[in-house]
Amino acid sequence: MVQNRLSKIKPYTRAILKGHLCSSGVPYDKMDRPFIAVANSWNEIVPGHVHLRQLAEQVKKGIIEAGGYPLEFNTIAVCDGIAQGHDGMKYSLPSRDIIADSVETMIRAHEIFDGMVMLSSCDKIVPGMLMACARVNLPSLVVLGGVMPNYIKPKESKKARQQFLSGALDEKGLVSVTRKYYPCAGACPFLGTANTMQGLSEALGMALPNTSWMGALSDEQLDAAKEAGRQIVQLVKKNIRARDIMTKKAFENAISVLLAMGGSLNACLHLPAIAREAGIDLSLDTFDKISRKVPFIAAVTPNNNNFTTNDLQRAGGIPALMKELAPLLHLDALTVTSRSVDENIADAKVLDREIIHPLDQPLEPEGGIAVLKGNLANQGALIKQSAVPDELMTFSGPALVFNSEEQFQEAYTAGKISENHAIVIRYEGPKGGPGMRELHRCTEILARYRNIALITDGRFSGASAGLSVGYLSPEAAEGGTLALVQDGDQIDIDVARRSISLKVDPVELSRREEKLTQLKREASQFLKLYATSTSSAAHGAVRMV
Repeated sequence: MVQNRLSKIKPYTRAILKGHLCSSGVPYDKMDRPFIAVANSWNEIVPGHVHLRQLAEQVKKGIIEAGGYPLEFNTIAVCDGIAQGHDGMKYSLPSRDIIADSVETMIRAHEIFDGMVMLSSCDKIVPGMLMACARVNLPSLVVLGGVMPNYIKPKESKKARQQFLSGALDEKGLVSVTRKYYPCAGACPFLGTANTMQGLSEALGMALPNTSWMGALSDEQLDAAKEAGRQIVQLVKKNIRARDIMTKKAFENAISVLLAMGGSLNACLHLPAIAREAGIDLSLDTFDKISRKVPFIAAVTPNNNNFTTNDLQRAGGIPALMKELAPLLHLDALTVTSRSVDENIADAKVLDREIIHPLDQPLEPEGGIAVLKGNLANQGALIKQSAVPDELMTFSGPALVFNSEEQFQEAYTAGKISENHAIVIRYEGPKGGPGMRELHRCTEILARYRNIALITDGRFSGASAGLSVGYLSPEAAEGGTLALVQDGDQIDIDVARRSISLKVDPVELSRREEKLTQLKREASQFLKLYATSTSSAAHGAVRMV
């Protein structure tokens, strides 16, 4: 029997502590077992999390079978789909820190845990959990919520949304179609941030192989959850901790997988934030450097409107994708199986070449994400180049400037948006929002136009496509050049050259800067605190304390 953390506490304190645990229902004769924290993010609001209680029960059964003792606690989870398009989205990214802080608090305040299993599935919750595990550095493992099935193709869902926006479909009709695309528990089926971060958890080595996109509550997922419970006890016995797995090599593997499948741009916020907790610096330049050598080989929506992550899982999932990328990966990286990546993917096979293309026959020679720089974004801006039509890879047009998402939507409703413009939506960054909203509703509106660009210091949903350049750093609220743009200014974008520039004389920009009055927004106490403590998007929007 492994000596657990509880046994190392001073006798009197240990006795009182055991008394309290007995009050919670822990049998006295089980207190010599390793205590495993089961950090859950279940709630009745988020589709990706409504089933996590059932998964947690399977995890706990596995822990008990392997000789451990599970103790479950909960943290919050925000649904980006429900928070989308209104002020609620300001709370989504900041919730990532609350999740990491709350898990750290439960672990460190009680100081009885020998290992930790984290159950999550959606956008900010998976990275928040991974930040916590890097921070507390216990033997840790992620159990993922998996994916809901889709009964219609992505293009049918997108068509219905456009019909609603044009007035051809009413609310009840759109809800009816949406329920066929989002029918039940699990992460939404497209390769948004939720499924991107589920996949990257596995690519990092922190989740069991092939568990990223299992069907929610399928027999194989329930079995995998129980196996995860068994495996965390083995990690405790071997003293394999989170930072032993989340190394620089592991993060570079995860970035390679991200780029190969054209995953969500939000991962460029989350991976640096997780890495920072593990003591690793991960700059945007690292993403762009890897993007130039890792090709884009797996296209599902929003990069391809015929396939979803359910199809990617059917094609072999993360193990098959990593097997195809093997020459570009660090195969000796350790994983939660206690084995290397190389050992985990040894028997993996690509089962559908229409989904996962050969490395030497890529969809595109570069990865799905590019980092643009120029006088509009000295620290960098992000674009999902895998979702940009060929004819928009270069663009030049006059700016049409808005100081909020609401201003843009009002202009659209009033018929003031037209082709050939560079739509600028600013003061939506981490500090300016505050909270850095996703502007997915804006990208859905602009999908109706053929030749238009969106430029913002806000974020995008993983489902966004088109010429959408976001995460501009420094943001407008930090005095970035974006704050100086005026209607009619020419903006040039060249994705291949990684450039974004404002064609205004530097002398004129200096004059504008002298006269600039920064926009100040009303915000809650929590969001004010977030604004004063967060870094720029170029550094992962992490808390700087």
